[in-house]
Parts: sequence; C-alpha cells; structure tokens
Amino acid sequence: MPAQTSALLAPLRSVLHLWRRSIQARVVIGTLTLSTVLALLAGWVVLRNVTNGVLDSKREAALSQAAAGFAAAQSRLDSAPDVDLLDVGAVLNPLLDVLAPRAEAVDDYGIVALGPGSLTGPASEGGVLDAGFQFDADASIPQELLEKVRSTEGSWRAYTTIHPAEAGQPTQPGLVVGSQIQVPPSAEQSTGRTFAIFYMFPLQEQRETLSVLRSALITTGAILILLLGTIAWLVTRQVVTPVRLARRIAERLASGRLEERMHVRGEDDIARLGLSFNQMASSLQSQIRQLEELSRVQRRFVADVSHELRTPLTTVRMAADVLHDARQGFDGATARSAELLQAELDRFELLLTDLLEISRFDAGAAQLELGDVDVRDVVERAIEASSAFAADRDTELTADLPTTPCLVEADARRLDRILRNLVVNAINYGEGRSVEVQVATTPEAVAVTVRDHGVGLRPGEENMVFNRFWRADPARARTRGGTGLGLSIALEDTTLHGGRLEAWGRPGVGSVFRVVLPRRAGGEWTEDPLPLKPLDADLAMVGAPYVRLSGSAKGAL
Repeated sequence: MPAQTSALLAPLRSVLHLWRRSIQARVVIGTLTLSTVLALLAGWVVLRNVTNGVLDSKREAALSQAAAGFAAAQSRLDSAPDVDLLDVGAVLNPLLDVLAPRAEAVDDYGIVALGPGSLTGPASEGGVLDAGFQFDADASIPQELLEKVRSTEGSWRAYTTIHPAEAGQPTQPGLVVGSQIQVPPSAEQSTGRTFAIFYMFPLQEQRETLSVLRSALITTGAILILLLGTIAWLVTRQVVTPVRLARRIAERLASGRLEERMHVRGEDDIARLGLSFNQMASSLQSQIRQLEELSRVQRRFVADVSHELRTPLTTVRMAADVLHDARQGFDGATARSAELLQAELDRFELLLTDLLEISRFDAGAAQLELGDVDVRDVVERAIEASSAFAADRDTELTADLPTTPCLVEADARRLDRILRNLVVNAINYGEGRSVEVQVATTPEAVAVTVRDHGVGLRPGEENMVFNRFWRADPARARTRGGTGLGLSIALEDTTLHGGRLEAWGRPGVGSVFRVVLPRRAGGEWTEDPLPLKPLDADLAMVGAPYVRLSGSAKGAL
C-alpha cells in the first residue's frame, strides 16, 4: 500500500519540484490555470445566455401559436351549430382538422384533445384525439399540468419529455401548452361541456443547436487555452533564458572562472541587465585580483621577514646563550634579565618558525612525506616532550592507549606537531588540572582526543578557537598562551592529511580537541572512533548544549 501511494504521489512531487525550480513553468502553469477558469466561466455565461435566448424564442413562438389555436378553437365552437355533446369525436375532429399542422410542417408540433371524461380521470379515458406527430399522452403530459388545466381556466405550459407513441423510439425534450375550451349549451342541452387541448412542441432542434454550440465552445476554449499557454511559454522564454544564462555565468564566476561574461544583444532591459552584470563581474575580478596580489605581497613579506630575522636572531641567540650560561656570576637583577632574555628568544624563535610554516600553507607549498606511523608512539613522544612544561604548570598528563598498533599513513613530523600543539594548549588552559589523551581506532580511521578540565570554551567559541592569533583570554597582558598560531597550524596539518580537527568545550567543564585521521591519506570514514563530547560532561554541567565544529576555521594556541 505505501508503494502504491508513493507511485500515485510521484507525478505530484514532480510537478511541485518543477513549480519550485522553474519560473517559466510557474508562469505557464499559472497562465493555463487562469485561462481554463476564465474559459469555463465565459463558456458557461455564453452557453447560458444562448440557451435562454433559444428557449425563450421558441417558448414565445409556441405560446403565440398555441394561444392563436386556442382562440380559433373556442371561436369555432362558439359559432358552430348545435352538436351532440355526447359524441366527443363530433366535437373535436373538426377542431383538430383546423388546428393540425400543415402537411409540409407535420413534425413541427402535435395536438392532443381530451374529452370531458379525461378531465376527471387519466388522460387516456373519456376520449383522446390527436393530430400531428404521434406521442404517448399519458407519459408526455406532466400530471401537474393536467391538474391545472382540469381545475383552472386559461392556458398553462410546462417543459417535459416527449415519449413517442411507438415503443423503442427515442425520447426528446418538449414544451407542452394546455388550455380548456368550452362548448356552449344547445337548445336540447341546458349545460355546456368542457374540453382540453394540448399543444406539444418538440425541442429536439434546439437541443441539437445547443449541443453544436457547446461543442464549438469547448473546442474554441481548448484551442484558446493552448494558444495562451504557448504564448506564455514563448514570452517567458524571452525573459527566463537570459536569467538562466546569468545564473550559469554566476556559477562559473563562483567557481573561479572570473573571465566569464554574458553575451549582450540589443538595447532592451535584458540587455542593460547583461551590461550591468558584466560590469559587476569585471569589478569583482579586478578587486579579487587586487586582494590576491595584496595577499601574495603579505605572504611574501612575512616569509621574507621571517627568513631575514633568522640571521640576527642566530647572533642574538649565541650571545644570549653565553649570558645565560654565565648568569651564576651575575648579580640577581642581571641573572634574571639573562633568564628572561633566553625565554623571550625561545618565544621569538617559535613565532618565526610558526610564521614560516603558515606562509608555506598560504602559498600552497606544504607537502606531506607519507609513511606508516603508529599513533601510539607519536602520542608518547608528545607527552614526553611536554612533561617538563606540564611539571612547571603542576599538570598531570595521562594517556589511554590501545594495546594493538594504530597505524596510519601520515607525515610523522606533522602528526607529532599536531599532537604536541594540542597537548601544550591543554596544559596552558588546564589551570593545573589533569590532561587526558585517548586513542581509539576503527578499520577506517584513527582518533585522538586531548581533554583538559580548565577554563573551557564559551558557546560559540568552538567556531573561533582555530582562528589565527585568537585566544580565549582576550587581554593583551595575558598570563597563558603561546604564539597564537599552534591550533591553526594543527588544523592545516590535519586538513592536509584529509582528516578533521574539532573542538568542544564549556566554561567550568573544560575542553576537548579531537583529531580524526583516515587510515590511508585522503581516505574516508563512516564512523568516528571516539566521541567529541565527553560522556561525563552532562554530569558536570546538566543541560549544556553540544556544539560541533566542521574544522574549516583557523585558530590559535
């Protein structure tokens, strides 16, 4: 049953899809719908007026003819010599001879004359004489009309269905008009008698005329609707085609083909739209090229400055090392200055290294040196390298590693830098609490999470933590944090491997950074080996929302 319902709804869904996506289809369908409604309304009005006109004309002619016949019959009876009122034929036959239609118009109408007995019983009793075309008086004369003629003087009319006298013949519509006629009393009879005459006018010709008219209206309306639909399609095509062309050109511009332009012909509104579109595209192309040139100059400047600073930095580093080694012989203030100089030189050298790496990413020059790497070994090296820094911050580093190898195809140096940056970031913002590193695998991917229990991230900061030089502590005189490029570089390294780096955090709960790498560089996976949100996070803060980051932003350490 659901399959049948889906099959029945499929055409409707196709029409709705076409309605949503195509302006031309909406215009054509709307035009056809409105045209159909208007054609039906106009056809109904025309057919109704014509029907009323034809029937009114026939009715007026029939009433006039019947009234003349009734008057002629009554006049003949009034002027006739004495007749035997008991002989119905003697009374009615002369009247029917006068009132019957002419031979050349014998089918134009029929006449039924009813004797006195028929006025008190069924029409077939008491004497029935007819002339013209033959029909069944009992079935053709409505009972209501017969009752009115029996009880009331004057002429009465009604529409009816004429039943032929011969069985098997088709019926046809008709108009019946009836009236009483009075036979005056004779010398032998003190009272007169009442008879009834009915004129039966067939309306078959009028019905055929109206049928032809109805067919003509339907045919004309259908042709008119098709013509209007064709006109609407042609007109909208004149407008929609340039719009579709503009859409395709815009898509090509968005894909980087900045040289694409619309073909402009004529001087109408569409042509002016094309000119404006081309001017906009040229302006965008010029501005994008200027921005690209400016970005290139900036990247070159950063790279050149970083390279140029390495030479004097090496000289300063040598002198600082000498001062740092000899600080024991200095007084307290001088020894402290030597230590601060050494620390700031370390920071400065780290900043230069990060700037050079960022410049390589911006220039698209970063390349991978792939090999099979056991992620467990990389995690152990990152923890060992960060142990001294963790001890200074009174932070405990723990690792939850699988017992089986976790091999991935990766650049060992870049993977080591990713994990080391994540661990150092967790120590920086862990506020002296423990930092846990966990590794898990699936047949398709390997995941590493680094969790701290420090300041955490406020809602929305998951989208900014990978921005260059962004820090959770916005104060310039900060007490934690490195160069501000570590997480950004980690994200770039992860993306270079075809992996994903994400962040989660809540104030007072801490933060989690998860890196997922495919087993093969550039591969895909269907299931993450580790969840991003800790399972116990809701216990620490009930109702804290879960926010995931797609990993396309840049950030800081």
